[in-house]
Amino acid sequence: MGSGFAWKGCGERMIGKVHCASRMASVFVLSSALLAAGCSVLSPPTVTHGNAVDTEDLHELIPGISTRADVTALLGSPSAKVSFDDNEWIYISQVVQTRIAQTPAVRNQQVVLVRFDDKGVLREIRRLGPEDARPLQMTSRTTPTPGEHAGVFQQIIGNVGAFNPFGGFGGMNENTSGIGPPTMAP
Repeated sequence: MGSGFAWKGCGERMIGKVHCASRMASVFVLSSALLAAGCSVLSPPTVTHGNAVDTEDLHELIPGISTRADVTALLGSPSAKVSFDDNEWIYISQVVQTRIAQTPAVRNQQVVLVRFDDKGVLREIRRLGPEDARPLQMTSRTTPTPGEHAGVFQQIIGNVGAFNPFGGFGGMNENTSGIGPPTMAP
């Protein structure tokens, strides 16, 4: 009945082929959008750890004028303080995303070092990058734990009182009702 072809699913009552084509295009766009949204739902979320420092907040701090209270008010509490020196604060943040097999991948890491003088006045603000990192040598030794390896004498002494010739624990049977005196095991 005519020179054109009919789109399957458009129906024979459609008046024009253009309307059917625009309908198919809108279905294609909608399904593509849903597919793209579905892919973003399946991607693992990113998680931020630590105290992320905003660059604008760093510009508000002025060395020689700002104090510890100013730094705490703008940046919050530090992630760490340098051992044996309360005048150096470290702000560390990481953006982590889970990879295949649930292994975390650090997508972004930010380390800011803040130094104060002995009076609590800000002296230096420094961003640390991967070039400032130092390799850490791990040791394979373990810390001995008391009682981990019991000698023969410790084993004999440790069992004193555990053996009861009358049965039960400490010479008593398992009368825990609280009524009447405890009885000896047969």
